[in-house]
Amino acid sequence: MASSGGISDQLFVSVKLESPRLAELDLAPHLFGSHPVAGSWDPCKALPLERAATSVWEFSCVVPSQHESLDFKFVLKREDDSSQYIIEEGPNRPLGCQSNEFEMRTAVFKLNEGKEVLECKVQIETEMLSPFDLAASWRAHQEYFQPSRVRGTHDVTINPGLEGRAKNGFASGLELDLEKYVVPTPNMGSGVVYAANLTENPRSLLQTGSSSNNDTTKDILHSSTKGDSSSNHYVNTMKSAIGGHAPSLEEQRAMFVDRGVGSPNFARPTKETFSMSNFKLDSDSKQGMPAAEGAVAAAAVADQMYGPKEDRKLAIVLVGLPARGKTFTAAKLTRYLRWLGHETKHFNVGKYRRLKHGTNQTADFFRGDNREGVEARNEVAALAMEDMLSWMQEGGQVGIFDATNSTRIRRNMLMKMAEGKCKIIFLETLCNDQDVLERNIRLKVQQSPDYAEQTDFEAGVQDFKERLTYYEKVYEPVEEGSYIKMIDMVSGKGGQIKINDISGYLPGRIVFFLVNCHLTPRPILLTRHGESMDNVRGRIGGDSSLSEVGELYSRKLASFVEKRLKSERTASIWTSTLQRTILTAHPIIGFPKIQWRALDEINAGVCDGMTYDEIKKSKPEEYESRRKDKLRYRYPRGESYLDVIQRLEPVIIELERQRAPVVVIAHQAVLRALYAYFADKPLEEVPNIEIPLHTIIEIQMGVAGVQEKRYKLMDAIHPTAGL
Repeated sequence: MASSGGISDQLFVSVKLESPRLAELDLAPHLFGSHPVAGSWDPCKALPLERAATSVWEFSCVVPSQHESLDFKFVLKREDDSSQYIIEEGPNRPLGCQSNEFEMRTAVFKLNEGKEVLECKVQIETEMLSPFDLAASWRAHQEYFQPSRVRGTHDVTINPGLEGRAKNGFASGLELDLEKYVVPTPNMGSGVVYAANLTENPRSLLQTGSSSNNDTTKDILHSSTKGDSSSNHYVNTMKSAIGGHAPSLEEQRAMFVDRGVGSPNFARPTKETFSMSNFKLDSDSKQGMPAAEGAVAAAAVADQMYGPKEDRKLAIVLVGLPARGKTFTAAKLTRYLRWLGHETKHFNVGKYRRLKHGTNQTADFFRGDNREGVEARNEVAALAMEDMLSWMQEGGQVGIFDATNSTRIRRNMLMKMAEGKCKIIFLETLCNDQDVLERNIRLKVQQSPDYAEQTDFEAGVQDFKERLTYYEKVYEPVEEGSYIKMIDMVSGKGGQIKINDISGYLPGRIVFFLVNCHLTPRPILLTRHGESMDNVRGRIGGDSSLSEVGELYSRKLASFVEKRLKSERTASIWTSTLQRTILTAHPIIGFPKIQWRALDEINAGVCDGMTYDEIKKSKPEEYESRRKDKLRYRYPRGESYLDVIQRLEPVIIELERQRAPVVVIAHQAVLRALYAYFADKPLEEVPNIEIPLHTIIEIQMGVAGVQEKRYKLMDAIHPTAGL
């Protein structure tokens, strides 16, 4: 089934026929059948198999995953006379639609008017692949330049060779020093920022006179800090708080999802609590909605983006030892949910601890038998939880609670505090790759404020490893409640996700997002198409070709991509289906190109092809309504920015899943929405984000977070108005 972006998984079919006698008999195998890929049932139009070895011929094609029943047969033709042919004996061969099937059969041909029988071995394999997997494998295995012989691949192309380089103007391309074209980044910094510093500020500690409104928390903290603070007393308090035992492993309903090459094999939850009847706008949003024809139609989308997706509030509680990527994962998830329109905040307990107890705590502070340290850490965790619950009561929807939460006692405390207020899902990160852990530890010591005053880097590393040892001694994996376990997914070498008791619309989206995330560093390059003829005329929408200036930019962009990604074997170029992006990508050679309908420019509906002056004169109400609320305004019979964000979600998921660089050549409104995701911009800012012509925005994704660099290859001669 095709996605909203027009990209669906496709069934890759490989057919091989083997016979040592065919060459001796001067016969060549062909294939014909009921599908256009196979030609037709006319033997004269049968498609030849390519010779792969001395006695092996092969044929490969791609068909939609949900295709109708297909039949085919083999036919042998004379090398010197294609009008003479011998059709395979027996019934037609059906081609199923199942993935990862392997079948060995025999093809029988009668020669010499039936006097002689020739048997050939036939091997048929099918595999479900996305166009991105196909493109990457072609580039990796065919050394950049050999064109694919797989039939039926209309959305993915690879330029056949290096010819035409001089004709395409590479000689007048860029200087070797790409840094010459770097320009300031107005919206997102290029430096590395410690992710925990970007989380929610601890208002319970920063606001004077603030008090807790959670009596349960007060009682628990009082008994642990003022009264009998022995570990046994604390355990008994928490047992009474949850009112029962933790479920055993046998009682858990869990499933494993292997994360291998290609699309993850993830089964969506069957207990859906999402209902369209839950969609509603608050009174302020309804009153502020523009009243013009296109704006009124946008209300349904605004409901989805701004209205609650579920009645319950949701808390994602991180669990895991230090240096397992918890904060980075929490930051990515927060950014994703905000971009989809969910009111989400990230609360980091370490930030609370540093504010209340300082940044100079040594590893001893984190010992499990250090009673004062345990009490202090539980206290700041409770304060952070109180802040998160208070924020939810004020209208927040999803809270990300970021801490080690490594013991059942701590987790039981959090569940008791959340009882009746929000649903808790534990998100546990596990990593067994020692190389990844060593890298993360050093990155942590380098960035964390805990070691800002430590002048000896190696001493800081040793102290952090000692802290980690103390956590390991008391660590208890999650076996209770609803949980998601991410196992070895930060290494970039695959991994698993284990989920238990997960149901509902939003939890399902969260799991799907996490399945596709990883920390492999790679750049994503965003650029608008070269200047188009409609840009010159000041007209919006349309499907015009490039101007002379735009053609020059396409050649400069090709030179830039060649220099910037010359060592990347599996990089790919993504464009929309509109010709101005396809033409901009055309001079780029040696990389697979993939067309997404989801990357098409915002649909201007009845205003398509008009200038803004024409819209203002002929449709003044529409013009004024769009000016008042550019985010939610929908062109009559067209789209709003919220519509664009919704259809771009599969693009974001695929960008997160990619491990190789991607060059996205698209349009201003689309790139505004994509950039807002990476830069974590509020939805209200999306329509006004600056995405200039002839400029490349390089987004570097990896364990250090998201950084940006911009390259301005040339000036835009004609001013253009943004959609």
